[in-house]
Formats: sequence, structure tokens, C-alpha cells
Amino acid sequence: MTNTVTRLKRRSTLMQDFDRLPADLRAWLHRAALPWSARSALRLWQQALARSGGDRAAALARLERAEARSLGRERRAIWGPGYPGP
Repeated sequence: MTNTVTRLKRRSTLMQDFDRLPADLRAWLHRAALPWSARSALRLWQQALARSGGDRAAALARLERAEARSLGRERRAIWGPGYPGP
């Protein structure tokens, strides 16, 4: 089930943008809880790879942490600061 309640902007994107992403990033986006654009996901992936010295597993862990932070902001905005969760 896809989360459709979010403050994040939805942008229409071409499937070719998604198809050009690295396979690891495409797989991560497939499992992601938020509707990341191909452009923002690629930017985050490139930063994560640079900061992890090219370690793909560490870069994926950085993406997970980035999404968790974003979900935390969304949770507070949608349900208020008293909603359970990290």
C-alpha cells in the first residue's frame, strides 16, 4: 500500500529518469515509504556514496536514515507531535 498523505510535492517524472538510476538505488526506491523523485533520490545517492567512500551498503544505510528523518517530519506534520514513534 502506498502512503498518499504527505506534504511533499509530487512531481511528474519520466520513466526514463527512473530507468537511468543505478540498480541499487532503483531497488531502494521500490521499497521506499515516501514518493522520492528520481532527481532527488539520485542527488542523495551521490552524496551518500561520496560520504561513504563509495561503499554502496553504507550509502544505502544513509538513504534509510534520510528517509527515517523525513518520515519523522511528516509524522509530526500530519498527526501532531504527540503521535508515537521515533
